[in-house]
Amino acid sequence: MKPVFGKLDANIAATPEAEIFTDLVAAPHCRIERIVSLGQATPPGEWLEQDRAEWVLLLRGAATLRFADEAAPRNLKPGDHVMIPPHCRHRVDGTAPDEPTLWLAVHYDP
Repeated sequence: MKPVFGKLDANIAATPEAEIFTDLVAAPHCRIERIVSLGQATPPGEWLEQDRAEWVLLLRGAATLRFADEAAPRNLKPGDHVMIPPHCRHRVDGTAPDEPTLWLAVHYDP
């Protein structure tokens, strides 16, 4: 196996129509992905919930996350990160509409 090099902020072709999800590493117990958003939000009334834990780092842009068990949303800026436990209901209330928001997400079995 040979080393694989890349650049996280290369080829960011963000559009307001759809987020871009790119797997950087995919293994049986861990997946690392790059997410690029441009104004996207979880549809009203919907919640995200997954079987794996997810650690997310916001690298660029801005986002607002909401957790079902919290009264107020959390505003994220570059450098902020959050660990979301399995089955924790959450949603993205919004991402920056005027610049790409770049996330690094690590999905893993705790």
